[in-house]
Amino acid sequence: MLTGGPLDVLTGDYLAELTMLILGRDRLKDQDLGYAKTFLPQLEENLGLAHERGVRIVTNAGGLNPAGLAAAIRELAAKTGVPVAVAHVEGDDLTPYASARGDALTANAYLGGAGIAACLRAGADVVVTGRVTDAALVSGPAAWWFDWAPDDFDRLAGAVVAGHVLECGTQATGGNYAFFTRHDVRRPGFPLAEVCEDGSSVITKHPGTGGVVTPGTVTAQLLYETHGARYPGPDVTARLDTVRLEPAGPDRVRISGVVGEPPPDTLKVGVTRVGGWRNEVVFVLTGLDIEEKAALVRAQLTDALREVDVVDWTLSRTDHADAPTQETASALLRLVVRDPSPDRVGRSLTSAAIELALASYPGFHVTAPPGPAQPYGVFTADRVPAAEVPHTAVLPDGTRVRVPAAPVSAAPRPPQTPARGPAPDSPEPLPESPAESPSEPLPESPSEPPSEPPSDPSEPAPGALAAKVTRAPLGRVAGARSGDKGGDANIGVWVESDDAWEWLRRTLTTGLLRELLPETAALPVTRHVLPHLRALNFTVTGILGDGVASAHRFDPQGKALGEWLRARHLDIPDHLLSAPEGTGS
Repeated sequence: MLTGGPLDVLTGDYLAELTMLILGRDRLKDQDLGYAKTFLPQLEENLGLAHERGVRIVTNAGGLNPAGLAAAIRELAAKTGVPVAVAHVEGDDLTPYASARGDALTANAYLGGAGIAACLRAGADVVVTGRVTDAALVSGPAAWWFDWAPDDFDRLAGAVVAGHVLECGTQATGGNYAFFTRHDVRRPGFPLAEVCEDGSSVITKHPGTGGVVTPGTVTAQLLYETHGARYPGPDVTARLDTVRLEPAGPDRVRISGVVGEPPPDTLKVGVTRVGGWRNEVVFVLTGLDIEEKAALVRAQLTDALREVDVVDWTLSRTDHADAPTQETASALLRLVVRDPSPDRVGRSLTSAAIELALASYPGFHVTAPPGPAQPYGVFTADRVPAAEVPHTAVLPDGTRVRVPAAPVSAAPRPPQTPARGPAPDSPEPLPESPAESPSEPLPESPSEPPSEPPSDPSEPAPGALAAKVTRAPLGRVAGARSGDKGGDANIGVWVESDDAWEWLRRTLTTGLLRELLPETAALPVTRHVLPHLRALNFTVTGILGDGVASAHRFDPQGKALGEWLRARHLDIPDHLLSAPEGTGS
């Protein structure tokens, strides 16, 4: 990014829910740790070049110890002779408070970009933060650059959307893209955002880098790990149902029309805990009588598993009849166990499984030798009043500046007129529905986040459009991307033409989604409509159990739920299947 073309600010997003758990365990071993250890070697190679080119660096690699990383950067700068001013943002760490009420390993409020902006205004060349929202790494520098006021909600919302597109790197330039076969995405370049004063932006990449930037790649990332039409954050609530995308040249996509509303008066707090101990054994079942072989193993281990708290068996029928290789003739039977005690799921249990080797099904073998129990983590989200979180910018000279909570009004504010560029069409008003209250609030009685426009109120039944149809995979006409938010997963689905959108909106209801993905049938599923993106966004509550660290599922972060959905067959109008690829993109 530093050598490929002009750049004003280079951002680095190092934190995820699982990362916070890992950093928390690091901090238990050494209180001086708690930040992303990979950041310093990267910076050592590039700090001089960034300084030479006048590029500011903003990163959340500080994790649980932003002050410690800032001090280490100063030492690095002194060692390399690069005169840089370093600042950091703190106040997100609520672990002492949370630990007093339970067994929290980490508890961090998601801060906004205002602290970053304060550090940059004070002349910082490098800004280190702890847990901020991913998008704050872009919205904070934009607010500094254009000197936006805290209530410039439309502009801030536009920058938040740009930040959300950038936060997962090459996912916006063809990485993990549903239609990857259309483009050369072997080495996608990193995306960049050209942010304008009115909050609009152009997503692009440096010339000569790989991958591609299209409305489709940008849409896919916009749908990633978001829930409803409102995207609430610490600085602003961005209305994703107002986002407009349009091509602006090769590998250039303009984002405009984003409407911002006041943020909630509470902040999300990510809390990680050690949930207990887990172990697993994967049995390989080959050839005939797969179901009977699985039943035999389960029966033989009944007594050994009797005292275990949670026992999950999953049979994956990866086998094929009359298979030409042994591997393709084999199925996998996965046993996952969890318990508060490491003894009940330790080597004694896995050894009991291996001791069946000469007394069970024919062809008995497993994928790995027995292992000890491993701790697993649990992620939960609470909320705290924003005014009670000590959001603080520590400037390069050591001055500590308290960052006030963002302004909040009782009712959504009318859209602002953009400073330049075409005025977007006004979004259709959407009825409000009460938001669910957060569980286990920290501290007591926080206000609720903004109420969410409901899913399509009509929820039309499948088959509303009469047309000749063919049974085919949904992925023939629709892209999808999915991901995790704690124990929930979201699945964003989009199409590329108005005809396909009319069909998708009427056809893919929550009921049909449950039919296509039977593992969601017993879970709450919410559908949100994003018409300007020709997209539906589904939230599946609880499908990931206690989150990624608990390894509740074969795909613990729900990354492939969207691809599973695209592979499912349904009746699709023939005229959509015959439409040219990329129509409307």
